[in-house]
Amino acid sequence: MAANRSQGGIQQLLAAEQEAQHIVNAARSAKLARLKQAKEEAEREIAEYRAQVELEFQKKVAASSGDSGANVKRLEHETEGKIHHLKTEASRISHDVVHMLLKHVTTVRN
Repeated sequence: MAANRSQGGIQQLLAAEQEAQHIVNAARSAKLARLKQAKEEAEREIAEYRAQVELEFQKKVAASSGDSGANVKRLEHETEGKIHHLKTEASRISHDVVHMLLKHVTTVRN
């Protein structure tokens, strides 16, 4: 009888072990499924974010290339103004510079 009860106890332990193994396997499967789902969600979010950033970049590129003609015109105008200013200043002081150079060239030092 004691052998019978110990045999029944062993059977119960084996059944409990198998049930625990099934629970652990189910939990692992659920965890793997959730990880796979989380990975897919993250990849989808990354793709959406990448598309959004790419769209913003394309808008900026389009805006800057549209303004480049205006920038070129503005830079040309500024450059012409600076060139005109330099020519005016050069013509204003050129007589003094020539006089100063002639004075230094013709002066003899001992």
